[in-house]
Amino acid sequence: MDRILVPTVAVEPASLEPGLDDLARAASYARAEKSRATQKAYWSDLGVFGVWCQEREFVLIPTTPEAVAAYLAFEADRRSKPSTIARRLAAIRYVHAIGGHPNPTNDERVRAVLRGIRRTHGTAPRRLLPATADRLLAMIPRADGNLSTLRDRALLLLGFAGAFRRSELVALDFADVEEVAEGLRVTIRRGKTDQDGRGAVIAIVRGEIACPVAALREWLQAAEITNGALFRPIRRGGHVQGAG
Repeated sequence: MDRILVPTVAVEPASLEPGLDDLARAASYARAEKSRATQKAYWSDLGVFGVWCQEREFVLIPTTPEAVAAYLAFEADRRSKPSTIARRLAAIRYVHAIGGHPNPTNDERVRAVLRGIRRTHGTAPRRLLPATADRLLAMIPRADGNLSTLRDRALLLLGFAGAFRRSELVALDFADVEEVAEGLRVTIRRGKTDQDGRGAVIAIVRGEIACPVAALREWLQAAEITNGALFRPIRRGGHVQGAG
């Protein structure tokens, strides 16, 4: 079986040494098109497909539509989630496209197998209950002066008020939040749907029953955070990591 070496970590364009040719630079920029999380997921999925190919003596790169169709049937028979199958198919498609190879996933045989899987096993995702205001109030711990409680209250209330993703919340810095008369101005430097890093400013208004502005202020004051990460781990003994 032909083998392909796939990098597990992308090379940032700024880290390239002078002297590398233009093709190497172009390849680096192409890899930077996808986030590190997406690249990691793609390489992981490609590794699973690679093991399957090796066991059946199929060529991995470039592979054939017949191999992809058979692989999809294998994944469906072992009850892989539709989202998992779709992601692995996307990984195969991406690696072939970025390598300049014909795309086997566009073949009608592959499409037919995928439609058959959907018809046989269905594609309905697990439905999650939305975090309504009532459910949020039930989840929020009462303010008891405990640092963990103050942090969790601020995290939940701010996240709900701004409809932030988890990755956006953990990436927030003290300098990203400005308290104004109306509430807060929160700057999101980069998000999952903002791969170009344009950023966005989100307005958070004050609340009467459970105020995200007050909750965040109480947490920052209690934790003595004046710079750096907004939400941090709390060590044993009630010490906030990196505070002060």
